[in-house]
Amino acid sequence: QVQLVESGGGLVQPGGSLSLSCEVFGLNLDHYAIAWFRQVPGKEREGISCISAVDGSILYEDSVKGRFTISRDIAKKMVYLQMNRLIPDDPADYYCAAQENPPGARPIPTLSGMDVYVDYWGKGTQVNVSS
Repeated sequence: QVQLVESGGGLVQPGGSLSLSCEVFGLNLDHYAIAWFRQVPGKEREGISCISAVDGSILYEDSVKGRFTISRDIAKKMVYLQMNRLIPDDPADYYCAAQENPPGARPIPTLSGMDVYVDYWGKGTQVNVSS
């Protein structure tokens, strides 16, 4: 059974850091790209980072570049999102998601519209930034 389980959300002060984890069950990370999305109630879900399976290439949404870092441990089936210098625009429900990206395929080219192609979603973890 496929499951993506996020953890690590919480409350942090502006300028602080959080580390999110996504544990993947039932999929291999060398066949599935893993992305992090976030959504604020009433707003569209946005992709903020992705790591492709085929070559490990990484994408970031502009607002998180230089502050967030995605990484993966293929053997442990874990994907991480290190979030530094959190700002008041960052609070949201954060989701990890898997899109098939098998050997021979191209790396994920863009975060824009990626949610349409996602095969599996986690249930999310909440991040709050407040003083």
